[in-house]
Amino acid sequence: MVKKPIRKAVFPVAGLGTRFLPATKAIPKEMLPIIDRPLIQYAVDEAREAGIEQLIFVTGRGKTSIVEHFDTAFELEATMQGRGKNLDVLAPTRIQPGNLVTVRQQVPMGLGHAIWCARAIVGDEPFAIFLPDELMIGRPGCMAQMVEAYNEVGGNLISVLEVPEEEVSSYGVIAPGKRLEHDLTEVVGLVEKPRRGEAPSNLIISGRYILQPEVMRTLESQGAGAGGEIQLTDAMAKMIGTQPFHAVTFAGRRFDCGNHLGFVEATLALALERPDMGDDVRAMARRLLDL
Repeated sequence: MVKKPIRKAVFPVAGLGTRFLPATKAIPKEMLPIIDRPLIQYAVDEAREAGIEQLIFVTGRGKTSIVEHFDTAFELEATMQGRGKNLDVLAPTRIQPGNLVTVRQQVPMGLGHAIWCARAIVGDEPFAIFLPDELMIGRPGCMAQMVEAYNEVGGNLISVLEVPEEEVSSYGVIAPGKRLEHDLTEVVGLVEKPRRGEAPSNLIISGRYILQPEVMRTLESQGAGAGGEIQLTDAMAKMIGTQPFHAVTFAGRRFDCGNHLGFVEATLALALERPDMGDDVRAMARRLLDL
C-alpha cells in the first residue's frame, strides 16, 4: 500500500500563555525568543527540514504577530538594503505564497478541539502536529526522524522520550507493545499522568505527532475529557487497535519551554552551543555562580 506523504502540519498556537504573564499579555508565548529566534520559528524550521510544505496555524485573539513574523516586512528590508545589511538573516521567516494558512479557534476547548479546527485544510491526508512550547533539538530534527519512521511503517506515530520513573506522573505515557527497532515501539495504549508506580512505561509523549485524517472524525464526536476539554490523547487512544500506531524514541533533547525553568534551560543550552557566544556565556555563568 502506497503511503501518502506528510505534506501538512498543524501548529496549535491559540493558547493564552498565562504562565508567562505579564510578558504574554501583548506578545504570543510562541513569539518569545530563545536567543534570537522565537519558539514558533524553531518549530517551523523543524517542519521544513522534514519536508513539510503547508503550515496550518490554529490561532486565537491577539496572535497576529505570529503570522506577521512569516510575512514580508517591506519597510524593514528596504531599510536594511539601504544600509548595506545582509538580508539572509530573514530567510527563515519567508514562506512561499499559499503555504501558510490560519484557522481560528474561537473557543479554547483543548488541544483536540484545536486540531479539529484544521479539519477542512487537512482534508484526507495524514498530517503532522507540532506543539511549539516543546523545543526539540536534534540532528536530524525530531519530525525528520518521525517521517523516516513513517515511511517504513505508516499509520500513526508519536514522539516519545525516556525519563526517570519518578517523573512519569507529570506526563502522558505510552503502554508499549513489540519493539521493532531501537527507536521504534508499537503502542498498545496511552495513559495520561499515571500515578507513581502505576505507569506502563517511562516513555513520555512529547509534542510531535503524525496522525491519519480519521482522527478528525473521532474528534468530531468526542465529548469533553480531562479538564472539561476535548483531549487529543483520548482520540488517539480510540484509534489504537484500528490502525497501526507506533512511538518513535527521539534521538535528541527536549526542552519544555511552557514553564520558566525549561525556557531558561533552553536559552542557556543553545547559547552555550553557539560558536559566536558559547565561550562568553560559559565565562558569564562562572562569574554568576561565584557571586
